[in-house]
Amino acid sequence: MVRVYIDGKELKAQKGETILQVARREGIYIPTMCYLTKVKPIESCRLCVVEVEGVDGFVLSCQTPVVPDIKVTTNSPKLFEHRQNIMKLYDVNHPLECGVCDKSGECDLQNKTLEFGVNRQDFTAKDQYRPIQKWQYIQYDPSLCILCEKCVHVCNEVIGDDAIEVYFGGYKSHIVPKNADTLDCTFCGECIAVCPVGALISSDFKYSANVWELQRVPASCAHCSAACHLYYETKHTSITNPKPKIYRVKNEFEFATLCGAGRFGFDFENSASKDEAAFSRAVEAFQKADTIKFSSFITNEEALILQKLKEKFGYRLINDEARNYQQFLHNFAKYSGKSLYGADLQRVQKSDFIMVIGSFTSSDNPAVRYAYTVAHKRRKAEIINMHPIEDDLLKPIVTKFIKYEVGAEEAVLAMLLDALLDEESKQKVSKKWFEELDIGYLSAESSVGEEEIEDIIRRLERKKRLREDTFTLILGEDLYAHPRAENIAKLAGLIDRLSDFEVLLIPPKTNSLGVALICDLDEEAGEYSIGYNVQGDFTLSALGDGDLDMPALNQQEGTFTNIDKRVVPTNVALPYDGYVLNDIARALGVSEKEYTIEFTPELPEEKGYRAINFDDLPNQFLNDGTEERGYVLKSKKVNLSRKNIEPIAELPEFNGTVIYRCEPVLQFSPFSHKAHQLNWSSDLIGSEQFSVAAKLQDGDHVVIFSQFGKIYKQFRIDKKLKGTIALMGVSDMGMRFFDMQASYRYEKVKILKRDEL
Repeated sequence: MVRVYIDGKELKAQKGETILQVARREGIYIPTMCYLTKVKPIESCRLCVVEVEGVDGFVLSCQTPVVPDIKVTTNSPKLFEHRQNIMKLYDVNHPLECGVCDKSGECDLQNKTLEFGVNRQDFTAKDQYRPIQKWQYIQYDPSLCILCEKCVHVCNEVIGDDAIEVYFGGYKSHIVPKNADTLDCTFCGECIAVCPVGALISSDFKYSANVWELQRVPASCAHCSAACHLYYETKHTSITNPKPKIYRVKNEFEFATLCGAGRFGFDFENSASKDEAAFSRAVEAFQKADTIKFSSFITNEEALILQKLKEKFGYRLINDEARNYQQFLHNFAKYSGKSLYGADLQRVQKSDFIMVIGSFTSSDNPAVRYAYTVAHKRRKAEIINMHPIEDDLLKPIVTKFIKYEVGAEEAVLAMLLDALLDEESKQKVSKKWFEELDIGYLSAESSVGEEEIEDIIRRLERKKRLREDTFTLILGEDLYAHPRAENIAKLAGLIDRLSDFEVLLIPPKTNSLGVALICDLDEEAGEYSIGYNVQGDFTLSALGDGDLDMPALNQQEGTFTNIDKRVVPTNVALPYDGYVLNDIARALGVSEKEYTIEFTPELPEEKGYRAINFDDLPNQFLNDGTEERGYVLKSKKVNLSRKNIEPIAELPEFNGTVIYRCEPVLQFSPFSHKAHQLNWSSDLIGSEQFSVAAKLQDGDHVVIFSQFGKIYKQFRIDKKLKGTIALMGVSDMGMRFFDMQASYRYEKVKILKRDEL
C-alpha cells in the first residue's frame, strides 16, 4: 500500500493501481469516454487527463499507476478547457439526431457535451458518406461513431469473438467486421451495451421506445447457472393496453457481461390468468400423487416449498439433472473436506493456469467462456481444454487441446491425479492405489498420451517458476451423469484438497445448485406423478401448455443460487394473473404465507444460506466493480471419508455412430441460420468426416434411433467441426429433454435417412 493525494485528500492505494482506479474507488469523479473497467485502458478519448505535481503537461489517469506521495489534481481551469475542446472535436459534424436516436437520454456524448458547456463549435470538417451497416441483431451507424473502441476491446478481451476491428483511414475511420462484410460472432450484444453513443444499436429495439419511457427492473438471467445480473426494461404497450411488455434487456456493462441468450432471449412470459377449475384439479392431484417431477428452472423459494411438501406428504421429488449434480457434489465434499467447491468466476478470471474437463463451455455456460478469455488476455493464462470434441469458439484462447475418447473421463482424472500429487500426498490417499494404477493402459485406451500429461506438468511448473500460482480445475456437465460419476467426484475432491488446484463444478442448469442444496431428491418416480415445469400425469407449466399454468422466471420474485455460490435476487418484470406454487401449498396446509418470497429467510442455514429477508438483499455493483448482489453461501468443513477411492474401471467402448447432446450458442437467435447456415436446436450437426462415416449429405432429413425413442432432425455439415461425433441440440425435444438429463451426454445411436424407412 502507498500513500497518495488526490485533490488534497490523503488516500491509501494498492501498488499497481492507476490514478483513475483509486479515484473511482474513493468516489472522486474523473470524466472518461473510452474507459471500461473490464478491459485494458483504451486511451483513445483523452478526457481522463489530470495534473500531477512536478510533471509537465497532463497525465492520462487511466494508465498511470500511483507512486508514493503523488499529488494529483483532477479538475482545474486548464483541464476543463482541454476537456471542452475534446468534446468540441467529438461533436464535429455529429448528426443532431437526438430526437430519434435510441441512445438519447443515456448518451455519454450528450451528457458530456452539456457537462462541458459546448454551446458553440470552433472546428469544422468535411462530412463523409457513411452508410448504415446492418449485421442481423446489430445495426452500426458510422456517422454516429466516435471511435472510442470500447466495442472492439470488449469483443476481443472479454467475449473472445474478436469479430470487429477499426478500419483506419483518418477521418474516414470506422468499425468493420473482421470477416469481410459478415459479422461472424455469437451475437452477445455486448458491443451494443458498451457503445457510449447510438452507433451500435439493437435492430429489434430500434425506434420502439424512448429511454425515459422505460421502467428498469433489476433481475437475474434465467438461462444458465451464471444467473447474470441484468435489467428488464419495460413499458406499457399502449394507453388502452396497460399491461407492460419487455422492450429490451440491459446490464451493468462496466463490470458485468451478458451473452446473447440473456440479452435477446427474454420473451418467455406466461400470459395465463386464474382458472379456478384447473386449480381445484391441481389440489386434488397433489392429494393423490406420490411423486413430483420438476426441473431446475425454479427459484430457491419454490424448491423450498417442494421440500416442505415432501416432508409433510412424503412425495418423491424427481429432478434427474439436479440429483446427478447433488450426488457428485456430495462425493466431492467427502474427499475435498468442504461442503462446496471453492472456485468461482472471479477466480477463473484471475487464474494463471486453467484445466477444463467435460464441458462444451461456449454453449454450456458462456459466462465461464468469458472468464477464460479474460484470464488469457490479461494474465496470459495457460488454458488446457480436455474433451472429445474441440470447441471452435475456444480455439483462440486455448493453449493446449487434448482430445480423449468418449467415456474416458475417469481415466483422465486418474492420470492427472497421479501427475499432480507428490509422493507425500499419494501416501495420504493410498500408496497401493497409485502402485496399481496402470498408466499405460489408461493412456492407450483414453488416447491421452503420457507425453501430453507430462507437457501439462511442464507448463504448470513454468508458471510456478514465474511465481504465478492461481490454478483452477473446471469440471462440467459431462461428468455428472457419467456411469462412473461417483468415483470421478472423489478424484476431483482429492485434486482439490491435495494439489495446487481449486475446483469449480459448473451447475448444469439455472438453479441446479440451489435445488441440490435445498431438496432431498429421489432416484425413481412413483406410480402417479405431477410435473412442475415438466410434463407428467398432471402438469404445472410455466410455458402455458400444462394442466395448470405457473409463472415464468421473468414473472417471479425470488432467488437463485448461481455458479459463484451466490444467492442472487430476481424481480417481477411482467405481471402474472394466474396461480403460483405457494397457492397450492396454502391449499394443502403447508404454507400460511401470502407471498413466495416470505420463504427467502427460511432457506436452510445448515447448507450455508442466511436468514435474510428478500427485500434486504443487496442488488448492485460498487464503484470499484465489487459485486454486492445477494450473498455468498458459506462453505462448511466436511469429515473426510475413510474409504479409499475405487480402482479405475475398464474404459467403455463407443464405436459406431455417436451423438453429443448440447445446446447451440445461438439457440435463441432467429438469425442463427442466416449467420451460420446451422440451427442446432433443430438440426443434427456433424463434420465432413462424420457425414462420410454415417453416409449422410448436408440437408438430409434423418431419424435418430435413441434410447429416448425416435428423434427427427435435419442433418447439417459444419466445416469447422472435426471428428466423428455429431452435435444434437435438445431444446426442441419437449418432455424428452428432461428425461435425457439422467443419462450421459454421449450416446451410441443408429441414424437412417427418412426416405430409407
